[in-house]
Amino acid sequence: MVNNAGVVIPGNLESTSEEEFDLTMDINVKGTFFMSKFVLPHMKKQGGGVIVNMGSVAALKGHVDRAAYCASKGAVVALSRAMAADYVKDNIRVNVVCPGTTYTPAIKEKIATAEDPAAMEATFIGRQPMGRLGRVEEIAHAVLFAASDEAAYMTGSIIVIDGGMTM
Repeated sequence: MVNNAGVVIPGNLESTSEEEFDLTMDINVKGTFFMSKFVLPHMKKQGGGVIVNMGSVAALKGHVDRAAYCASKGAVVALSRAMAADYVKDNIRVNVVCPGTTYTPAIKEKIATAEDPAAMEATFIGRQPMGRLGRVEEIAHAVLFAASDEAAYMTGSIIVIDGGMTM
């Protein structure tokens, strides 16, 4: 199972409302918690399985104006490692993929609707040591690897795929 739902609401501690914080935690953390909770009995019954949770480089490196998002993705990383420890004896592997800025439909929309789209795109690319945004296919390959038999000896791991953002 891949837990890939998420929301990013901009804001720091002072500008983020309690409702925005709760919504971020509900979708990003509680969504991962409950989806995993309800698939676990089925995985146990079949003798094992794999859960891949989507984290973010924001779990590993603070981002300006993303307090709730950073907190939620940090919680996803910690939850993933706790799940890995709890269910390793049940032959259930749990790993987390932490992508950097990726050229998703949400990023495309953010660029397109910016006051200066070219400047917005340059800002996103400018913070990437590799000089480009990630492609969704690259992130999908990391998820596929984490779920594959080739990663059978991997649990509780964090796969960072971020174009060098966290180096």
